[in-house]
Amino acid sequence: MRRQDLLAESVLMSKPLVLRFLPGFDDSNATRQAPNLPNHAVWSLGHLALTMHRVAEKLDGVPLPGDTFAPGPAGDARRFATESVSFNSEPADTPANYPPLARAVEIFEKACDRLAAAARHATDAVLDAPTPWGATTVPVWTLVLRMSFHNGIHTGQLTDLRRSLGFKRVLS
Repeated sequence: MRRQDLLAESVLMSKPLVLRFLPGFDDSNATRQAPNLPNHAVWSLGHLALTMHRVAEKLDGVPLPGDTFAPGPAGDARRFATESVSFNSEPADTPANYPPLARAVEIFEKACDRLAAAARHATDAVLDAPTPWGATTVPVWTLVLRMSFHNGIHTGQLTDLRRSLGFKRVLS
């Protein structure tokens, strides 16, 4: 298997993992916060999508899609605001500032698909290129792999949120 395909598949395999923990959430509770937990469900979907698009941009050179992300602190029914779901942002239980759950899921799924396609079609030179990420510089391919783990970290947060909100268990 080519490295490009392995990276693409790692991202695609993380998609159903995240989605598996969304049953029970709907537009009445998808922005609900729980005491001592960091993020709500819709914020998590937007944050994961934003981060995957940022990595995809390093591979395909295409900026954030304007139909899913808007600059500023508040989104709307169709788009996330980049500032509202970026690293160190503060999730708020303000449904009007986020897309509804179904749209958030659609945005997340498209981000997974875009990143996987960008990884699959990237050249070795693009994958090996050093790129800044946070306080360090890493080869781009490591960021693609990291997104699978990043999706898993936030899946764990969804699991904690489900427990705190009294939802039925997904895994027995």
